[in-house]
Amino acid sequence: MRFAGAFGYEVAGKALGLLHDVGKMAQAYQLYIRGQGPSPDHSTAGAAIACQHYGRSWGPLLAASIAGHHAGLADGDGEKGQLSSLKSRLDRYKGNLTCAEGAEPPAPEQVRSSIKHLDSGLRRSLLGRMLFSTLIDADRLATEAFYAHLNQQPVQRGCDTSLGMLRDRLTDHLVALAAKARADVAENPALGTINDLRAQVLAHVRNGAAQEPGLFSLTVPTGGGKTLASLAFALDHAQHWGKRRIIYVIPFTSIVEQTADVFRKALGDDDAILEHHSGFDGGSERQETGVSDAEAPDGGKKARLAAENWDRPVVVTTAVQFFESLFSNRPGKCRKLHNIAGSVVILDEAQTLPQPLLRPCLKLIDALARDFGCTLVLCTATQPAVNSSKLFADGLDNVRELAPDPAGLYQALKRVRVETMEGRPDVAALVTAMQSAPQCLTIVNSRRHAADLYAALKAADRAEPRLLTTALCAEHRRAVLADIREDLAQQRPVRVVATSLVEAGVDISFPLVMRALAGLDSVAQAAGRCNRHGEHGREGGRVLLFNPADEEGHRPPADLKVFADTAARVLSRTDDPLGLDAIRAYFQELYWRKGLAGALDKHNILKMLDDRADTLLFPYETVARLFRLIDDAQAPVIVPYKPAAEKIAGLVSDLSYVSSPGAIARQLQPYMVQVPIRARDKLREAKAAEYVRPDLYGDQFVLLTNSDLYDAKAGLRWDDPTYRDIGNGFM
Repeated sequence: MRFAGAFGYEVAGKALGLLHDVGKMAQAYQLYIRGQGPSPDHSTAGAAIACQHYGRSWGPLLAASIAGHHAGLADGDGEKGQLSSLKSRLDRYKGNLTCAEGAEPPAPEQVRSSIKHLDSGLRRSLLGRMLFSTLIDADRLATEAFYAHLNQQPVQRGCDTSLGMLRDRLTDHLVALAAKARADVAENPALGTINDLRAQVLAHVRNGAAQEPGLFSLTVPTGGGKTLASLAFALDHAQHWGKRRIIYVIPFTSIVEQTADVFRKALGDDDAILEHHSGFDGGSERQETGVSDAEAPDGGKKARLAAENWDRPVVVTTAVQFFESLFSNRPGKCRKLHNIAGSVVILDEAQTLPQPLLRPCLKLIDALARDFGCTLVLCTATQPAVNSSKLFADGLDNVRELAPDPAGLYQALKRVRVETMEGRPDVAALVTAMQSAPQCLTIVNSRRHAADLYAALKAADRAEPRLLTTALCAEHRRAVLADIREDLAQQRPVRVVATSLVEAGVDISFPLVMRALAGLDSVAQAAGRCNRHGEHGREGGRVLLFNPADEEGHRPPADLKVFADTAARVLSRTDDPLGLDAIRAYFQELYWRKGLAGALDKHNILKMLDDRADTLLFPYETVARLFRLIDDAQAPVIVPYKPAAEKIAGLVSDLSYVSSPGAIARQLQPYMVQVPIRARDKLREAKAAEYVRPDLYGDQFVLLTNSDLYDAKAGLRWDDPTYRDIGNGFM
């Protein structure tokens, strides 16, 4: 009831709490808990009572949560003959339809009599998921408290640090940064302009924090200080309007790690910040069996609990984790949803919202603001054209800009000139171009192209080049970046080949950046790694675009080709590829001209939900299966990164001695590489990798056992799982 009260549905929450386990009154269940019979279905009874008691206006929405509080939200009506659908289960139920005396659910008139103000299937189905979330979290917290009491252990709860305390710490940190910036300007006056502009952005954004909650945008060029400015806005706004937490949503896992580190330094509180992505799930889906891990070590339990229900003041997570959870039907993923209500949500790099699911994502953003008390900020250097217009009726309305004069900011922060390389350069031509400058960063569209270019550059260059791709584990990438920054600071020759992972949240600055043709938003991000701090003067950086030779593995992947082709058309008719007009034209061509076509909702999810809006029998399971931000599913492999080999071996060994792996999974995360699931399977088939305690953890942990496949410079190679390094004595 208290959890549902956060978004105005206290009585509905109370009804769920009272009805979800009434099936345990049945004689069959009473025999089961005494060890005298099999485990019976105990959740359909409460669902049937909810439908009878609340009728069509509320019954199916509450029944879905009650029936699914162990197995997950089922499809409401499903395909003909689908026995697992909610309707089929209710039709088959022949049991008791009464509650114990004193435990009757609230009268129908006490629950809001209608949800007609929620005018779409998406809004009504999201309410159903939010209510489901309150039931799952309350049920599990009650269970965990019971076992904690039974075992005479403390009950694990969230963090005591308030958002007001964090705001004060951030203010102190920003004061210290300003003092350092003044000292830097004294040494290099060229930095004065950009530091002044960053200060202006910060002050303007914080002054806007008292505005009414709702939808905002923050359009600041890369290097303009938007990360800390957006955090400052979020904390000020939360304090002013009584918001409950800050949720920072980032498109890439590698940037989650970096941003969480920035926030820990700025806020001075590790416990207040939850870093949550695929590597930090801690086996939450395993908890859906209903088995408690109350006997896990306290630290592991606390970390696991935070990852499951997001009960921390600041959450830093991925777009995949955020959006897929909000369209999920699984208890483990949905448990945290009610804690999103009443939050400030920063959508970093908002231009990366996936085109095939753009309409459902935008409708979800709108619903969170309208129905669940959220303030959402679309934070980016290249604001996508997602506002409502005559050409894009499904866009967002009433989006307020927080930045002072984005067009003026762009001109004032203009630090690079963009040029285009002639022809279709192959690897040899790119090597020659890179060698024309002592410090150069080249960004390409695939790991294969990066590996080939790195190998050619290494053979031709006397100075050791660097390689940055997701084939390197996070700790390895951090070490390489530290070396790069040191080379740049000492003005040593340094040439780097990278994939797009370097384009967001990585604070490095080169005089020359070469970029394989991609979307204009990616070009702008690449430009943010060039003359980043203005140290080479206004427009003193050079960004060189190129369309790579048509060779196997060097073309843009199919899902990126549409962005590159659209950018090429816009580039052909503009003198300023990074100007706001060009960016607007790019997104206009990419989104608006597709209008309401299926390309922006390729699975027709919105129609699927609208078709059931009246009956409330939503296809939760089907939608969860279809809503995938990343179609090519990836899976982690633990790699033997040599500088941490002893630590990794110890952590892997420890997995055999814990009942909940959450804390160890977090410590192993810096030593994991994400690979396609098929590639991981091939590594196992070739005996190059193996499961770690599959009897306990299923396929959650896979360890690379052929250490020759992890190169000290290039990272994990999985194209030939049987490869052995002859220099290591293998044949």
